[in-house]
Amino acid sequence: MNPNQSISERIEKLQLCVIIPTYNNHKTLRRVIDGVLNHTQNCIVVNDGSTDSTKEILSFYPQIAILNLPKNKGKGNALREGFKKAKDLKYQYAITIDSDGQHYPDDIPVFIDHLEKAEKEVLLIGNRNMDQEGIPKKSSFGNKFSNFWFWFETGITLEDTQSGYRLYPLRFIPKRLYTNKFEFEIEVIVRTVWNGVEVKNIPINILYDPNERVSHFRPFKDFTRISILNTILVIITLLYIKPRDFFRSLKKKSFRDFIREDVLASSDSNLKKALSIALGVFVGIAPVWGFQTLAVISLAVVLRLNKALAFAFSNISIPPMIPFIVWGSLEIGSLFVSNPIVFNWDTSINFQEVKIHLFQYLVGSFVLATVMAILFGVGSYLVLSLSKSSRR
Repeated sequence: MNPNQSISERIEKLQLCVIIPTYNNHKTLRRVIDGVLNHTQNCIVVNDGSTDSTKEILSFYPQIAILNLPKNKGKGNALREGFKKAKDLKYQYAITIDSDGQHYPDDIPVFIDHLEKAEKEVLLIGNRNMDQEGIPKKSSFGNKFSNFWFWFETGITLEDTQSGYRLYPLRFIPKRLYTNKFEFEIEVIVRTVWNGVEVKNIPINILYDPNERVSHFRPFKDFTRISILNTILVIITLLYIKPRDFFRSLKKKSFRDFIREDVLASSDSNLKKALSIALGVFVGIAPVWGFQTLAVISLAVVLRLNKALAFAFSNISIPPMIPFIVWGSLEIGSLFVSNPIVFNWDTSINFQEVKIHLFQYLVGSFVLATVMAILFGVGSYLVLSLSKSSRR
C-alpha cells in the first residue's frame, strides 16, 4: 500500500467496484449511494423491480451504472446481474453493500486494507456485532444457524456468514449460481470455498434503525429456502467434496508417510483407529461396489473416524480378492436361504449366477462384512495396543 495514494486511487488500481442491490429502500438509498461516492465513482446500482421512488432517486446519479430490472426476482438474482455487469466493465473485485442503511460506506477502506494485505485471493465478509443493542433476536439466531452449517460444509469457522457487506474476487466465484433469493449469499460463499478461495470475516460497523430500515426477509419462506439449500450442500459435501479433498491430500503422501502420519503418529486413540479399520473392511466387503469410496469417506466423516485408515482398508476388495469375497458371500448366504446355490472351487463363479441368486449373495456379503470387520477391528486394536506398549 502506498500511503500517498487516496482510497479512490487504490480502488482504481485494484479494479474494484461497489454493487448496491436495492428494492424499495427509498428512505436510505440516497444516503448509501452518497456514502459510496465519497470513496469511488465505480458504483453499480441494481434496482430489483422497486415500486417506490427508487427510479426517481437514481435519475440524480448519471455518473454511476444503473440496472433497472423490470420485475423483483430477489436479492440473489440482483447480485448475479450486478456481478455480470461488473465483469462486463472489466472489474476484478466487487464490494456489495445493502441499501437499507445498516452498513456504513465509510467501512469500504477496511475492505481495501485487508484485500491489499492478503497473500492470495480472498472473499471478505463484514463481521457485524450481533450482540449489540437493537439487533433482532431472529437475525442473531439465523446467523448462528447459518454459521454452523457453513462450518459443516467447509470446515471453516466464521462469526458472520449472513452479512451482505462483502468483497468478492469476481474471477473466482462460481460461474453458475442457482439460487435467487437470500439463500444466494450462502451458496456463493460455500461454493467459493469449495473452489479453493479463502473466506474470512473482517470487522465492520452496523446500524439498525427500525424507523428507516426495511427488511424484505420473509422468515418462513426464506428460512425454508435456506434450509433446503443447506440440505443439498450437506449431501454434496458428504458424497463429493470430502472424498475429493481427501484424495487430493492423499495423493501428496507416500506410503511411508501414510503409515507414519495416519497410523503410527496419529493422535487418534487405538480404539478410534481400530473402528476406522473395521469400517473400511465392512464397506470394502459390503455389496456397494462402485460407491465404496463415497460410502467409506462419508461414513468416516459422519462418525468422526480416521478417513485415511478407513479408506485404506476399504480396498480389501481389490481385484485378486473379489472372487474370494463373492464365493464367501454366496457360501455364507446359503445358510440363510432356501434352495441355495452351492459353489465349489471347480465351479466357475460368474456375475450371471450372482444375479440369479442375488438375495443369497446380499445376505451373505453383509454377514461376511460384519464378521470380517469385527475380526479386523479387534485384531488391529490388539496389535496397536501391543505396538504402543513395546514402544514404551
